[in-house]
Amino acid sequence: VQLQASGGGFVQAGGSLRLSCVSSASIDSMDTIGWYRQAPGKQRELVAQLRIGVHMDVADSVVARFTISRDKAKNTVALQMNDLKPEDTAVYYCNAQTLFLGNRENYWGQGTLVTVSS
Repeated sequence: VQLQASGGGFVQAGGSLRLSCVSSASIDSMDTIGWYRQAPGKQRELVAQLRIGVHMDVADSVVARFTISRDKAKNTVALQMNDLKPEDTAVYYCNAQTLFLGNRENYWGQGTLVTVSS
């Protein structure tokens, strides 16, 4: 599975960005698919993900501002980020996990940088 992320950039606080992740495999085959981020000097953390395509996990810090969505026809998962804050500055990674016969495989996209200025 290959994941291609795009949409990062530079934005002022209060602005919006939309990240997109295109999967080379059907997103219906994924146990989870979504977004993580890693800020300088910090551990990678979950931002938002879809589980089995229906359930959703969203970090408390972004739940009122970020929305994750999917387009099955395009095998794409998007992250709409509104009201961005400087603390949202990070490299955002698309992530997908498959689960088959008890074996979990983890896939990462190349990362896209989001910079939010105050």
